[in-house]
Amino acid sequence: MARELGLNPGKLGKISNHRQEPWKAPLPQFIEHLYLKRFGRKQPRVVTPAEKWEQSAAARKPARNAVATHARGDQGGLGLP
Repeated sequence: MARELGLNPGKLGKISNHRQEPWKAPLPQFIEHLYLKRFGRKQPRVVTPAEKWEQSAAARKPARNAVATHARGDQGGLGLP
């Protein structure tokens, strides 16, 4: 859910301090609240494990590099005219 919201799951521990600030909701409830607010449903229709996200990102990387290289032209990546 956090990834669909555009949050980086690796950095969520930084905002999880509901013990220090009791007025804050626990992190899982906070994410559920944001998800319901944005998408209008309690849970994702399809749950994708993090491993699949990593595999698809790794598969797209060569294509992104090729597009970037093509867009750069004959500069050779040095940024020189």
